[in-house]
Amino acid sequence: MKRALLKNFALSVAAVLTMLLVWVVAYFVVRNDYVLPSLSETCREVGRLFSEADFWMAFSNTLLRTAVAFLVALVLGIVLALIANLWTWVRAFLSPIVSVLRTVPTMAVILMLLLWTTPRVAPVIVSLLVLMPAVYATTLSSLNEVTAEYGVLAQTFRIPAWKRAWKMYLPLVAPPVFGQAGSIFSMGLKITVSGEVLSNTFQSLGGMMQEAKMFVMMPRLMALTLSTVVVGFLLEAVCLLIYKLIVRWRG
Repeated sequence: MKRALLKNFALSVAAVLTMLLVWVVAYFVVRNDYVLPSLSETCREVGRLFSEADFWMAFSNTLLRTAVAFLVALVLGIVLALIANLWTWVRAFLSPIVSVLRTVPTMAVILMLLLWTTPRVAPVIVSLLVLMPAVYATTLSSLNEVTAEYGVLAQTFRIPAWKRAWKMYLPLVAPPVFGQAGSIFSMGLKITVSGEVLSNTFQSLGGMMQEAKMFVMMPRLMALTLSTVVVGFLLEAVCLLIYKLIVRWRG
């Protein structure tokens, strides 16, 4: 077990070092700071960002928007999946709706939302619309496995639908759904930041990226991007750790 963990950690470190090496090589090939800033200058800019109160305010606002969208999507996705699992007509009704939400262009949704809402609200809604189908699909897939194993038993003892959903199915599907929570949360962060960039949301990571792009501050733009990527990785790692602790506690 420990050997496998060490191997995975070593491979992850090797992958990160490879990406940094590609960055360094690409910088020396391009040799244009307005196209691709150097790794050293980007790291210095990251240090400057971390010393700015405006950055932490923007970071907090973006993380809050992501958390709100994620929690609402989690509740909606799980509840709808439970209902769809109990009644086939609900699943058939929701299927085209979920397919539309998956395929509709994110940028088009943001542009429409900007006409109806504000730049602070639009990124939350668009992130919710993207995350909810992901949560729904993950939960429904887990429910299909649970139903195949316990569905006949529940029907034999004539367990009411709400008891099956609340006391039987939900506890069984919670661990696998939470196991995917980290990747869904990090995807929500990416969508939220994209919405903020297009909306030019004030005091947000996306708004800071838009400002850096307008004034051609490439090291700052790259530093903001790098910070967002690192935060996404940390969120995934924290959620995965919590998931493993829950599985170990249940076992």
